[in-house]
Amino acid sequence: MKVAVIIPVYNEEQALPHVLREIPRTLVHEILVVDNGSTDGTFRAAQAAQVKVLFEPRRGYGRACQSGLRHVSPEADVVVFLDGDHSDYPEDLPALLAPLERHEADLVIGSRVLGGAQPGSLTPQQRFGNRLACRLIALRFGRRFTDLGPFRAVRRASLPALALRDTAFGWNVEMQLKALKAGLRIVEVPVRYRPRIGRSKISGTMLGTLRAGLSILGMIARHW
Repeated sequence: MKVAVIIPVYNEEQALPHVLREIPRTLVHEILVVDNGSTDGTFRAAQAAQVKVLFEPRRGYGRACQSGLRHVSPEADVVVFLDGDHSDYPEDLPALLAPLERHEADLVIGSRVLGGAQPGSLTPQQRFGNRLACRLIALRFGRRFTDLGPFRAVRRASLPALALRDTAFGWNVEMQLKALKAGLRIVEVPVRYRPRIGRSKISGTMLGTLRAGLSILGMIARHW
């Protein structure tokens, strides 16, 4: 498989070089870093790593992911989404890709719950919100998930059926819900998780947590 990795970033100057160094390059066809309007040296840090660097000034996690998708090489068979704050373990990429290589899945979710997130890596409000969202999905759609984690891989050929539109924090749950409705094969695999480098722009503030939570719950409500 030819794998493209999309890394949306916002002010991750310190963390991004670590993430890029830890990606198993022998498994990856291309890496796209999408700078979502950073005000620090994130863009220069990405350029120094000799990867494809895009600038998306319109803020929003989903918008940055969409921008990356528009520039993925036509040869790519699989697209991986990976955060640039060093909370995910890029070394877990083989486990994420394995169900796709075995033709057992169309979408693979890296579960931080199954993998055992390190203490302090997920705030209490993140754990509660994640658990609530997963229970609502199980209640309405009959499919149990343990996580809405950002580290995930999707078969390129499956993306048109998903027609992803969310521009903010509902991107991940929209992908899972639409994959369910489209009848795609979805698999969860355990991945490790650690405290990020720097302060989170989402869970690091009450306002950011509230916005993310409302975005996720709103997406579930729209598909209810």
